[in-house]
Amino acid sequence: MAGQAVVVAGGGPTGLMLAGELALAGVDVAVVEQRAGQDLVGSRAGGLHARTIEVLDQRGIADRFLSQGQVAQIAGFAWIPLDIGDLPTRHPYGLALWQNRIERLLAGWVGELGVPIHYGREVTGFAQDAAGVDVALSDGRSLRADYLVGCDGGRSPIRKAAGIAFPGWDPSTSHLIAEVEVAEEPEWGTRRDALGIHGLSRLEDGGAVRVMVTEQRLGATGEPTLRDLGEALVAVYGTDFGIHSPTWISRFSDMARQAASYRKGRVLVAGDAAHVHYPTGGQGLQLGVQDAVNLGWKLAQVVKGVSPDGLLDTYHTERHPVAARVLRNTMAQVALLRTDDRTDALRDAVSELLGMDEPRKRVAAEMSGLDIRYDLGDGHPLLGRRVPDLDLVTADGPRRVFTLLHDARPVLLNLGEPGGLDITPWVDRVRSIDATYAGDWELPVLGRVAAPAAVLIRPDGYAAWAGDGTDAGLREALATWFGSP
Repeated sequence: MAGQAVVVAGGGPTGLMLAGELALAGVDVAVVEQRAGQDLVGSRAGGLHARTIEVLDQRGIADRFLSQGQVAQIAGFAWIPLDIGDLPTRHPYGLALWQNRIERLLAGWVGELGVPIHYGREVTGFAQDAAGVDVALSDGRSLRADYLVGCDGGRSPIRKAAGIAFPGWDPSTSHLIAEVEVAEEPEWGTRRDALGIHGLSRLEDGGAVRVMVTEQRLGATGEPTLRDLGEALVAVYGTDFGIHSPTWISRFSDMARQAASYRKGRVLVAGDAAHVHYPTGGQGLQLGVQDAVNLGWKLAQVVKGVSPDGLLDTYHTERHPVAARVLRNTMAQVALLRTDDRTDALRDAVSELLGMDEPRKRVAAEMSGLDIRYDLGDGHPLLGRRVPDLDLVTADGPRRVFTLLHDARPVLLNLGEPGGLDITPWVDRVRSIDATYAGDWELPVLGRVAAPAAVLIRPDGYAAWAGDGTDAGLREALATWFGSP
């Protein structure tokens, strides 16, 4: 196979989103996926949070997902429901949509962008040098790339081969999850007991039953079997309901680990390859998609020689703290899901707190990804936060902020004197838009903030600079993020 600028290992949501981002930037990218096709066995992740829907809206593809999912104005913290209907976003809701459908939609988009996906192959090794990476594939062929990105899951062979440490916490509980047929009518719904959480539900197609059951003993390794599942069900329910014909059976735990570094030379990791945690709150897929959107434009600029290699280090410095926070909140949620009397008392107290407006909004914004702030220094409250999707008035008519980001290019949004900001040296890299906006600026958690006179918006939708009516600091921000003039 011919060389690629970037090889992405793994065709899940993270890998597909990253491939799309790179393709939008005009970078030659290929995806290597060990599955024979895009079909995912089982349902896996169950939906999208508000910020992830915003990210898809920034690329003009959110409607594809919204048309296939079920909107719900609820997030959750340890199964404590949080109404997010009043959060300041065009999408104050989550979307129930199984991961296999999410992946198919992303793969369709990536296909439209002309990205090749090499199914039925996996990366078996690589060697990097000062100029690139030689990537060996399972079919005996190899690819030469400028960079290799491992989006290859929690057991990531690429992370291990790169020598990136994966410190964290060992599991305290583990569950079996499966889709099976049953011979007897099961006990529908979820239950919590001294052992943990269990549940059975009918899938939307009316056929298979989705089972989750907590295991009595920790430490089992290897692929779980139908017998393992049956024994776990008998221990909890006194019967296995005559389970048979499994579509898939899997095991997950509350192990929490994070890559010590998201980059080793020309090899990077993203998604589950960079962080694993308990799935409560549904944050894993969201983290991976947002890793991809943070990394994509930076990697594209480095590959194209627009920015120095050091720009890639900001991927780790920005995304590592976000995932570390998710690891902490999932560990807290696991603690609240325990079933002894003292934990129940604590859970009641936390539920009461989360019934109050300010704690609810703060935690809901964290769970939905709307409160992320990258540390870009002091200045306007917008700096380092996602720019809201304002309804603008421009010379070309009404426009939304997110529509300006469909091609994943940076935007200087000038809301002051038309033509008042000169970015001539960056005119081929940054789009300049004069516009007006009449409403209030409202940010999650912070509430209303003073309107900036101008905002430099990165391709991922975050503010790299906010102006006060002058161009103070603008040239430095442009040079930092979008290369020397």
